[in-house]
Amino acid sequence: MTGKEMWNLYCEKEKLDPSIPCDIWKFCGGGPAADELAELVLEGKKTATAGAMIAYEIEKEPIPEAGCYSVVLFDDERAACVIRDTKVSVVPFDQVSPEHAWKEGEGDRSLAYWRSVHRSFFTPDYEEAGQPFNEHGLCVLEEFEVVFAE
Repeated sequence: MTGKEMWNLYCEKEKLDPSIPCDIWKFCGGGPAADELAELVLEGKKTATAGAMIAYEIEKEPIPEAGCYSVVLFDDERAACVIRDTKVSVVPFDQVSPEHAWKEGEGDRSLAYWRSVHRSFFTPDYEEAGQPFNEHGLCVLEEFEVVFAE
């Protein structure tokens, strides 16, 4: 099922207007990590995610807000689930909490693991902006719940 099909099915089930904004995306922009992270969401281990604020600025995209919906896709474009943001915060990279790292559900769920993986993931965004990675750079932290999955 496509992301749009899943969104429409969810809206029909919940009697929501399907024109409500809903982002459709893959974790990490795709690839094997997208599948791995989507599976963690479906397993209930991953209830949060993070992005570099600089990436939102480069793309001229607004940061998400609590209540926003997204359809998470597998790498092959199949819809995994619909999520709804329950909390969005903006904090410096070096102030992300161990609790948030745990909620992201990746690796050993430690803050050290989170920092290592996200430093590597955020560095290309900084490079695209012509800047070195910044330990104090802002991160957009999202906590979410799965509201629909098939």
